[in-house]
Amino acid sequence: MEKTTTHIVVIPSAGFSHFVPIIHFSKQLVELHPEIHVACIIPILGSLPSAAKPILQTLPQNINTIFLPPVNPNELPQGIPVVLQILLAMAHSMPSIHHTLKSITSKTPHVAMVVDTFAYEALDFAQEFNMLSYVYFPSAATTLSTHFYFRTLDEETSCEYRDLPHPIKVPGCVPFHGRDLYAQAQDRTSELYKISLKRYERYRFVDGIFINSFLELETGPITALQDEEREYPPLYPVGPLVQTGTASSANGLDLECLAWLDKQQVASVLYVSFGSGGTLSQEQITELAFGLELSNHKFLWAVRAPSNVANATYIGEQKHVDPLEFMPCGFLERTKEKGMVFPSWAPQIQILSHSSVGGFLTHCGWNSILESVLKGVPFITWPLFAEQKMNAILLCECLKVGVRPRVGENGLVERAEIVTVIKCLMEEEEGKKMRERMNELKEAATNGLKQDGASTKNFSRVAFKWKNLA
Repeated sequence: MEKTTTHIVVIPSAGFSHFVPIIHFSKQLVELHPEIHVACIIPILGSLPSAAKPILQTLPQNINTIFLPPVNPNELPQGIPVVLQILLAMAHSMPSIHHTLKSITSKTPHVAMVVDTFAYEALDFAQEFNMLSYVYFPSAATTLSTHFYFRTLDEETSCEYRDLPHPIKVPGCVPFHGRDLYAQAQDRTSELYKISLKRYERYRFVDGIFINSFLELETGPITALQDEEREYPPLYPVGPLVQTGTASSANGLDLECLAWLDKQQVASVLYVSFGSGGTLSQEQITELAFGLELSNHKFLWAVRAPSNVANATYIGEQKHVDPLEFMPCGFLERTKEKGMVFPSWAPQIQILSHSSVGGFLTHCGWNSILESVLKGVPFITWPLFAEQKMNAILLCECLKVGVRPRVGENGLVERAEIVTVIKCLMEEEEGKKMRERMNELKEAATNGLKQDGASTKNFSRVAFKWKNLA
């Protein structure tokens, strides 16, 4: 008997780091269940990032992309936080989303809508078009647990969270200080905080939440979120979902980088990258450069031009300047036998997969963490913005697979501290133990994605429900 096609809608958010995860989710879904067809409605702020184009070119036939009219960044208030820019861009896109939904559902019934966390307003259209509603949450279960806890925390707290004298104890999570909460919670009088509370509350009324994590990585938070007494929506851990990193898009610099790694000893290289959106100040770049040099360890550094705004490239791409111009005088010449400095963008999946890489100095973006977990590479955690401090606490204090450098009184991580954490990770017994624990997580992550694995089964639970409605 011929299988019936099941149609669903997926709605990403503007911004590369939220667009990519839900695309990977969609690809994994249709690979496991080819009879599901996805209409992916894509909002754009400014222009589509160039890094998104090769990802879109590899989509299977049962994912159909519908690009909305771009939102002009100049029409949004200037000088506002990046997250608020994305949320306002999504609000501007809602009429276009509604029009597109009306058009596609008039031709073919769609049984479910899956939205990115910043596209939450589109959930209000699900009932109108007779669809079940789901959120795809691309960050940690720890972060989601904190979102749900905010209603209680907000009612019980009179001061700013960073001024709380005691750690915050979110159910299932390792305790953390208020100063380590994500950025939008650091000013409770701000518009961004108020919108965030509304967004978190909206999650409570969906038919389910997909999360890019797995039980062994976040046992406490996932168990707490699945506690029926807490009355949360059904949770489906389907991670780790990451970019596969095909070598077909490799350019000359990529190949040079991988060829350099081929010449290094096993687990001898520290990979340094602050993701697609992270930037350092000139002073911090200088300290990091000297720290890498003084550590006397091999390193591969994907470097960007400096900025005093930590998430300067989170939405837009940086202006065309050569980041190598901002290295300390003589640094590149002195370290040419020890390291390789890679301008702007490195083939991260291939690098983390390489046997010569023994550690990852990271900004603690969730995508980067999952990529490293799948390859068993432990961390030096250097959080910059968003929920990255919370991720660093998870890695260092709960899972004990990372070491976090101390920030000095001048606001910089100084070169001596950088040397200390590099030696801890790459030389000392504690680094060896981190590597062993990472290998256990790697095995658990790999098993979860197998045909009979927990993440695959969670996909199937929802897919079968949708198929029965088609």
